[in-house]
Amino acid sequence: MKIDLLDTFSPQDNAWHHLLALETQVQSTQASLALHTKKLTNLCQSMETIAHSLQTLLECLPLPSPTSETLPTPSKMSSPACFNATMMAHSKIPHPALSNAYDGDHKTGEQFLQSCITYIQLSGRAFASDALKIGWVLFYMKLGHALTYALQVFLRNGGVRSFASWDEFECEF
Repeated sequence: MKIDLLDTFSPQDNAWHHLLALETQVQSTQASLALHTKKLTNLCQSMETIAHSLQTLLECLPLPSPTSETLPTPSKMSSPACFNATMMAHSKIPHPALSNAYDGDHKTGEQFLQSCITYIQLSGRAFASDALKIGWVLFYMKLGHALTYALQVFLRNGGVRSFASWDEFECEF
């Protein structure tokens, strides 16, 4: 015959026992909520730091200078050769494909970095500083260990400018 300990207590004792159990659950839930609130606050601070770093990087981008140059009208072109030369002078080279998000996998790290370097080189003067190049590469580190690394860089004193040069970043990568 199995005897339940709660059966040996009075109804009032059972009520107090349940009340204490509920109080313990409430305290545990409050502690968990406080912990998650702290984590969320830290995450928000990290996001603000990253947003500030990205804003700083955007400010480093050279703005296109306004130009009054317009395409000539057909009446101003004397020959098809002139038209072709004019159109070639005003056409833009297509941009290369952007890099895929990187997750920190060592097997694909070199490929990721090389695709970033290729994009940067083909983009001409769009990447005027090493800090801009580094920030752009870190932007594509969106998953797994790569995201952790990127966040650590953005949270360092100096952020992307904590690297003395692109070469230093590339060596650390």
